[in-house]
Amino acid sequence: MSFSSLVQDLSFRDNGNNRQQLTRGSSTISTADDRRSHISRAMSYASTSATSVSIAGDISSQLHGGYSHPLARSWQAEKQLTKSMLIYPLFISDQDDEETLIPSLPDQHRRGINTLVPFLEPLVRKGLRSVILFGVPMAAGVKDALGTAADDPKGPVMASIRLLRQRFPQLYVVVDVCLCEYTSHGHCGILRDDGSLNNQLSVDRISDVAVAYARAGAHCVAPSDMNDGRIRAIKLKLIEEGIAHRVLLMSYAAKFSGCLYGPFRDAAGSVPSFGDRKCYQLPPGGRGLARRAIERDISEGADIIMVKPANLYLDIISDAKEIGKNMPVAAYQVSGEFAMFHAGAKAGVFDLKTIAFESTEGILRAGATIVVSYFTPQFLDWLES
Repeated sequence: MSFSSLVQDLSFRDNGNNRQQLTRGSSTISTADDRRSHISRAMSYASTSATSVSIAGDISSQLHGGYSHPLARSWQAEKQLTKSMLIYPLFISDQDDEETLIPSLPDQHRRGINTLVPFLEPLVRKGLRSVILFGVPMAAGVKDALGTAADDPKGPVMASIRLLRQRFPQLYVVVDVCLCEYTSHGHCGILRDDGSLNNQLSVDRISDVAVAYARAGAHCVAPSDMNDGRIRAIKLKLIEEGIAHRVLLMSYAAKFSGCLYGPFRDAAGSVPSFGDRKCYQLPPGGRGLARRAIERDISEGADIIMVKPANLYLDIISDAKEIGKNMPVAAYQVSGEFAMFHAGAKAGVFDLKTIAFESTEGILRAGATIVVSYFTPQFLDWLES
């Protein structure tokens, strides 16, 4: 019963009592004081009624007090976003002085090695803990069918690893391992004559590249090529090299094909020259296939499992956490998701900071504890305030 209904009900009862009293000769007159009395009695009645309901076993329905204060609201989160959870993607060009804005990827640039340190210094001071490097060969004639420039000792990635380890000793350096940026055809491995992926040759090449990055000083190698068996091959070669004890292996275990990679491919220059990657990246509806890929990569020696994209695949993040319950789960909020949020904010659909937090908190809630995010520089400021 509502509060207004209680007042009306009590008024009706009192009016009935008044009529009975008048019949018996009473001279009781209703006044404003009487109405105040009704309200007071109604409030008392409502309070007593609520207490009775609670005592009767309905206490669990009273939730508002648990999140009535901003700090109390933050306590309700199973995981709270921290700076140490974030990995920032960097596109490293072989043009040493380059600093080129990527039009389809808001506020992101391709950078040459000479511009890296000035860019990263203020971010490191603000609490940046980790970056992931993507090489972008721009010079003419560098790309070939085998992606030989991927592990060039003088190439942008190898040089950047050494520079970052020297200038920022506390910065955790992750390196993406793939051939798509370095091959003339833009695919993630070595091809057969018919244009299909040669899995065996690709795995051998990818694992060599991963070991080269590890030798150069990468803390973590992250193969994103999606060739079958590459996690086992990399792990075995790291063991043979005697460096498996100090190099983390993060697998893009559940990497889905789709339309959300366009801005990244603009940045990395990795658009396939023919066909697509649907035969080695996972189909968007393939949840069971993703679970099998996650199980396989865990059994082959992955230290961290990654899901990519993130916001459209929260169920897969949850599956990854269930399957790999004793290991960290990473998620990559990809370029298309990031660009989509910027476009929505620009159109006035929502506030950019709000959607950045809500989308990232959704990723954490699904089960991830590591997020690769283009929002990282903003988060370093936002989390401070």
